Amino acid sequence: MSGTLIRGGTVIDGTGAAPRVTDVRIAGDQITAVGRLPAQPGDTVVDANGSWVTPGFIDVHTHMDGWLVKTPLIASKLRQGFTTEIIMSDGISYAPVSRQNAGEWIYYLKGLNALQQEDYANWESIADFMSLVDGRNAQNALAQVPYANVRVLACGWGQSAPDDYQTLEIQDRIAQAMEEGACGLSTGLDYVAQCWADTDELVRAAEAIAGFGGIYATHVRYKHGTLAGMQEAVRIGLQSGAKVHISHLKGNSEQERDQLLEYIDNKAVHEVDFTFDVYPYLPGSTMLNYLMPYEAWRNGPLGVMSALTSRRLRDGVTQAAASSRLELDSMVIAWVPGKGNTCWQGATLQAYVDASGKPAGDALCDFLIEENLAVLLVFHRGADELADAFLQHPCFLLGTDGILHPGGHVHPRQYGSAPRMLDTLIARGVLSLEQAVHSMTGRSADRFGLRNRGRIAEGCFADLLVIDPQRFKERNGFDNPVVLAEGLDHMWVNGQPVISSGRLMDSTGDRFPGRALRYQPT
Repeated sequence: MSGTLIRGGTVIDGTGAAPRVTDVRIAGDQITAVGRLPAQPGDTVVDANGSWVTPGFIDVHTHMDGWLVKTPLIASKLRQGFTTEIIMSDGISYAPVSRQNAGEWIYYLKGLNALQQEDYANWESIADFMSLVDGRNAQNALAQVPYANVRVLACGWGQSAPDDYQTLEIQDRIAQAMEEGACGLSTGLDYVAQCWADTDELVRAAEAIAGFGGIYATHVRYKHGTLAGMQEAVRIGLQSGAKVHISHLKGNSEQERDQLLEYIDNKAVHEVDFTFDVYPYLPGSTMLNYLMPYEAWRNGPLGVMSALTSRRLRDGVTQAAASSRLELDSMVIAWVPGKGNTCWQGATLQAYVDASGKPAGDALCDFLIEENLAVLLVFHRGADELADAFLQHPCFLLGTDGILHPGGHVHPRQYGSAPRMLDTLIARGVLSLEQAVHSMTGRSADRFGLRNRGRIAEGCFADLLVIDPQRFKERNGFDNPVVLAEGLDHMWVNGQPVISSGRLMDSTGDRFPGRALRYQPT
């Protein structure tokens, strides 16, 4: 059977093993042989001499949910080598929804993701949503169960804890999604609806995934302290039986970093099945509405528009800014939907407030009202080197937490995470080549139940990259974030070429190689 022979490349196989020069054969959607291989009649031969050959990269924390539906080729991710996206992170996404509340979710997520009201196509379940991705995108996707969506379906947007009946409904909906192929439960405990959930409520929700071997992946209560939030997550895993994964972990000071690592090494890994993801930068990014107090969200995304007119809330925001709890001079406006404010993209919130001539609370609340909540920020806090110790940890997986808005001044992680891993961090001695690749491939595939992916071995799916190490360099930064990576010469997803000799496949047509994947824990 003819196929593709990748000849003479330096293979980094995704296991953490040392690189070796060898050949790789692809036939159909699989790797059929690895070793010194002769070409067969009809083979397409790719000369990889001097290049790295790696498994396709897996992004374990991503916000590409809407983009996977809207466009078959997400160039900012494909050019970096990401062949699989794990979506529905932070407990918020576009499914599950009802036809009655889908519009509210699209409204709320506009600052974080891609969909508009006219994009809604009557999906409700996670399976419905994933059917819109399967075969219609160049990348694979694996879903989590976003807790806020499930909670809202059972008991609305408000603060009240679910009663026994609502708890059963929540558990049933989570179990249904797991049966449909989701890998676990995601939470974002500083975000809408789920910010009200206490530990006991989350234990009961996580019990619904434990029988499936599922993962409790959590954006912890960072507003209340990262260590306390991580400790709560471990308690939830311990009491529910679920695996625990901490989303976008970081320490904002040397002291906090050391406290977190000490807790992980001395407690977390001994009490639960534990991992975490990190992106290779310290500054973060999220929506401006994240800064609003929880009380603003009692009536959901539409109700918050009324809450933003409250004098009490506005004065509270002004006081927080004056006391330096909100460091407005370190927060950069990354994207706004309204053309009238695009001139502020790349400027700090402090500059925006100063120009408005209003108290900070009035300026920011008016800004959110004017832009219908959809203001994205980048937070410039701390030194990137504080992430190094997390990147070196055996529990580390790469999650870019990337957010895409064409025309915006978004966080560089959306365009440059993989080159930073394989260029800058290796050059600085933070990681070896095989360690960096392992954290983006085999280790991630093992953790998230992506059987026969993330490795270069006979019988594995042919998600593969050929990278020119002389050109795959970190090219972007916070001043110039929107720069596509270069140096990825070839990419295959499920055996089909997506990048060939540096060129992306044609974006026309109705079938693409990416698949909606199912969780298959080992």
